[in-house]
Amino acid sequence: MTPETVIDIMREALWMIVLLSGVIIGPGLVIGLVVSTFQAATQINEQTLSFLPRLIVTLLVIIVTGPWMLTQLLDHARNLISNIPYLIG
Repeated sequence: MTPETVIDIMREALWMIVLLSGVIIGPGLVIGLVVSTFQAATQINEQTLSFLPRLIVTLLVIIVTGPWMLTQLLDHARNLISNIPYLIG
């Protein structure tokens, strides 16, 4: 296995991590920004007001995009496993 192959495999794995975590974290960041703006405008400093909407949105995103994320992970793992003979030698 050449160093270029290892770098390519690591690049694909890191891209998969960024993609799947971005799908989960992105909507939570947007909701956090909206809630923080609302809190700054109304001067309400309740911690649960910022935590609960982000939790609900994150859970909804995981429920909605969970099958797609699992398919992406399984396709990546299947691709790696099926290419083992070509990668070894």
